[in-house]
Amino acid sequence: MLYYLYTLFGHDSVFFNLFRYITFRTVGALLTALLISFLCGPAFIKWLKKKQRQGQPIREDGPASHLITKKGTPTMGGVLILFALTCSELLWAKLDNPYLLILLLVTLGFGFVGALDDYLKLMKRNSDGLSRWRKIFFQVTISVSATYGIMHLGTPDLATCTSVPFFKNIVVNLGWFYIPFGLFVIVGASNAVNLTDGLDGLAIGPVMIVAVCFALISYLVGNHIFANYLQIVFIPGVGELATFCGALIGAGLGFLWYNAPPAKVIMGDTGSLAAGGALGTLSMMTKHEFILAIAGGLFVLETVSVILQIGYFKWSGGKRIFLMAPIHHHFEKKGWSEPTIVFRFWIISIVLALLALSTLKLR
Repeated sequence: MLYYLYTLFGHDSVFFNLFRYITFRTVGALLTALLISFLCGPAFIKWLKKKQRQGQPIREDGPASHLITKKGTPTMGGVLILFALTCSELLWAKLDNPYLLILLLVTLGFGFVGALDDYLKLMKRNSDGLSRWRKIFFQVTISVSATYGIMHLGTPDLATCTSVPFFKNIVVNLGWFYIPFGLFVIVGASNAVNLTDGLDGLAIGPVMIVAVCFALISYLVGNHIFANYLQIVFIPGVGELATFCGALIGAGLGFLWYNAPPAKVIMGDTGSLAAGGALGTLSMMTKHEFILAIAGGLFVLETVSVILQIGYFKWSGGKRIFLMAPIHHHFEKKGWSEPTIVFRFWIISIVLALLALSTLKLR
């Protein structure tokens, strides 16, 4: 919305001309989302506690300590993230950008699926919410629609392509296989973040770290000069997605204020599915899907730990690789404190993000 003040008054005013710049609006989106979270957080959490008297249902097969430490903590805190994110974007983004509109719809769509899942868990008073197949159906529908839309944006020669890290100007054209590829990336990222969301502050930290990476990547990919210098793909209009990343970082920081151990609120599937879906879609739009696998390597690790645990359990007739999966629960069982696991996993995420960004130059 504020961008259009530049189109009206920017030529006559130095101040309004600031709204022309993506960097300025990205910082503005970050600070606005953070402020909204701070202002609305206390009242929203109070309202959640009133509506959810017993808090989020705790998995009986999870760590025994959670039955005590997590009891009574309200869920669906992801609504606060989505509210702050959306309001900030409506204020600071260039709203006629098709990439941004698709990204917002995907994020809110996955948030709706997560909210429905959280609501059913609360109503049933157990950890079984939306059925697995219904959840997959909604996720697949949103992801395929988004991928199809992305294919028809931008230049035709890049419509079904993906970039290869560490190599100069190498893109792979996947053709119609790009649709199942996009489905795998978006749904995979969404569920990977969801699996990581098991400890206070564990998921939102890496989400913000990866968002920082894609704020920079989207800005560079959308800038012809920088894209040419770094020898990466140039996609007009994608730079505007940096404002979305800024808003996601700000909303995440505001949520973390209340989610830091011991958490006053849990994001639930509402937040984790939406955040993961957003990151997956960002990687598709910037044609840096493999960079997401590096920067979001922590999410990959959590997902792989679950796949290995289930596969080995079935193959070996009941034996386990880890004490418990996802892998953060394994370290809980080994006696690590919750803050120790969270901070060490954040460190891993930062290192992986730096490695991912280094690939932009190492080509």
